[in-house]
Amino acid sequence: MRSLEEVKAEILESVSPLAPVVVPAGEALGLVLAETVRAAEAVPPFANTAMDGYALRFADTAGATEDAPVTLNVVGDLPAGYAPSVAVGEGEAVRIMTGAPIPDGADSIIPVERTSRDCATRVQVHAEVKLNDHIRPVGGDVLPGDSVFSPGDVLGPASIGVLSSLAVSSVRIYPRPRVAVISTGDELIEGGGALAPGQIRDSNRPMLLAMVTDAGCEAIDLGIARDDESALEEALLDAADKYDAIVTSGGVSVGDYDVVKAVLARIGVLVWSQVAIKPAKPLAFGVIGSTPIFGLPGNPVSSNISFELFARPALRVMAGHTVLERPVVDAVATADFARRSDGKIHFDRVTVSLGPSGFTAERSGGQGSNVLSAMAHANGLAILPDGDGVEAGGSLRVMLLTDHFSYPEGSEFSGAPRT
Repeated sequence: MRSLEEVKAEILESVSPLAPVVVPAGEALGLVLAETVRAAEAVPPFANTAMDGYALRFADTAGATEDAPVTLNVVGDLPAGYAPSVAVGEGEAVRIMTGAPIPDGADSIIPVERTSRDCATRVQVHAEVKLNDHIRPVGGDVLPGDSVFSPGDVLGPASIGVLSSLAVSSVRIYPRPRVAVISTGDELIEGGGALAPGQIRDSNRPMLLAMVTDAGCEAIDLGIARDDESALEEALLDAADKYDAIVTSGGVSVGDYDVVKAVLARIGVLVWSQVAIKPAKPLAFGVIGSTPIFGLPGNPVSSNISFELFARPALRVMAGHTVLERPVVDAVATADFARRSDGKIHFDRVTVSLGPSGFTAERSGGQGSNVLSAMAHANGLAILPDGDGVEAGGSLRVMLLTDHFSYPEGSEFSGAPRT
């Protein structure tokens, strides 16, 4: 058997980022930048108010208190989207709305809640203000020439907003890998209807299509391939010609009908491994031309975990990401995590909770490689090194599969909304 890290390193060395492309900025959410984005203009482009209130001279508020306000003459009203039409002189103020430009002569803003009005032409100011209070300066966010994003940055919703504020209409990014997904096996059917003896419904392909999408890639459904080497060879060659990567499930173990290995060895470069992990020990990784193919095991949980450990990090490399792995945290075991020494790392499916003292973890159900329901209820994988396991109360290393956690009943967080 080969070690997890050895196999993973070999796969990652075999893949590289896709060639960058230019896309409209509004379509770049979640994608990785392949260029530096510099500001061509200031944001904001003019000094403006951060508050609804009054634009005034800070010196005119000297000595103002709640009980002894200073009275100023109101000489104008300035909503956002309009240029100032009057200047602010000594003893004067302009009613101003958030985002409106600062009128000439004004050097501060008093929030409206610190004022009162007794008529249309006067305002009582109930507090002193300081110079430049609540004024957003020109370029307070971004100045011309500033580097706002760098190669390798992942564009989130706020990033799209920044690009819009700078009138950046398109960006150079690493595209989403287009990943073909194929299930293999004569026993598989899809859809409803009665099952004939020996048949099972295909759960791997829908699951893997969802996992590919969740990894930030474009998933392409190529259906079920039967245990026929010629048909599978034709399907894989066509997929390798059209798409950036291929993910298959089934046909990679040691049986006579495990055709994925045989076909890959004939039409591409095959590295078949028995990885020292449980579940997901068998793995076929190959390259057809320049297209990587991940041959995952057929047991549903094994297929899921194999994708997490091997395919997902490689696909993230292809998408330009530099952070490839899921986060790993320390968690307290709420019960015994017993296991036998067998030379493998075990990945137990767990439910992770977050409390005031940190993370806790418990098994989410049965741990057989066919028990997909326990995988569905898991939000983490407990990493159990070779040995006797971890006793209740001991520390576990857990790979987090999501940022959604529950809170233990009775904790100070138990009544809080779930994330």
